[in-house]
Amino acid sequence: MSQGESTETRRYEFREFQGPIEASAYPLPEPEGAGVLLRVDYCGVCHSDVHIHEGYYAIGDGKRMSFADRGVVPPVTLGHEIVGTVVRKGPDAGDVAIGAQRLVYPWIGCGTCSACRRQEENMCAAPRYLGVFAPGGYADHVLVPDARYLVDIDGLDPATAAPLACSGLTTYSAIHKVLPLADGQWIAIVGCGGLGQIALRLLEAMGETNVIAVDVSDDKLALAKQAGAAAVVNATDADAATQLSRRAGGELAAVLDFVGNEQTANLALAALGKGGRYVLVGLHGGELRYPLPFIATKALLITGSYVGRLDELQSLVDFVRDRKMAGIPVEHRSMQAADGAVRDLAAGKVAGRIILSSEKA
Repeated sequence: MSQGESTETRRYEFREFQGPIEASAYPLPEPEGAGVLLRVDYCGVCHSDVHIHEGYYAIGDGKRMSFADRGVVPPVTLGHEIVGTVVRKGPDAGDVAIGAQRLVYPWIGCGTCSACRRQEENMCAAPRYLGVFAPGGYADHVLVPDARYLVDIDGLDPATAAPLACSGLTTYSAIHKVLPLADGQWIAIVGCGGLGQIALRLLEAMGETNVIAVDVSDDKLALAKQAGAAAVVNATDADAATQLSRRAGGELAAVLDFVGNEQTANLALAALGKGGRYVLVGLHGGELRYPLPFIATKALLITGSYVGRLDELQSLVDFVRDRKMAGIPVEHRSMQAADGAVRDLAAGKVAGRIILSSEKA
């Protein structure tokens, strides 16, 4: 440690679910083995942070799934969309350079279960996700247990690259669950907030032109048109499902639902054609209620999609770099403003993505 270097770091954490997110001082951790310590430059504020802060998911009929029951125990330092600069590394961290700026893959598993051995750490039953089970990026520093979770973002704007670790990865993985589409088939994006806007931009960059955007906000639908949607449907219209099917010419092959409530699920399943694929991504909650015979007779495929693998994140970063894709609109706030950022997102006051920035970014 150089003379004058601080021995402490700040984490912006909540000590009880729904409580204030406030700064606390901790000893600066020392990475061991293949671990690395990064100074946090940027950290995105994700809607998952809202759910974790609230402490539960709604699962229908007034029931809740508690994060405490899943092993999330306050104090919790949120933040899993992290870009940081390497300041220390363990003896086995390889050739990652001190001073290198990297995007962090936060969906870290136990490393030993069958999912982890398949390189599907996001499916691990005993995860160590940063910003959920381990301290995340609402902090001055973040400790990453292995340098292999660092992704080179050279050539990208680091602030707009931060959301690639979750919102970008989530949409990229979900899209690849339904592509390729046959000629004449259509795909619908339900929910045109941050995730939906990224999905529209990715699909446009992939050359997919038969895309319909669905939202309850005319303002967000206007943004969706700018992002490449060929048609839009307002989900509040009484005949929204009919409109959606008609605008696809009866060939609606896939729906990516970035809202994930009972209304959007029912809309998607009503509009899908035979053999259609419904991919549930959003976590707003509720129950799926749909006649089972229709699933069989329409040969519908219903699947969930949860973030993505490390290799998918690496592929996404390469894709964004090669296609020179523009990021979604971001709003910069200081790390000290984390509490207000999470509460504004929960209240629906954020159009794109809030990026928390360190003092040195």
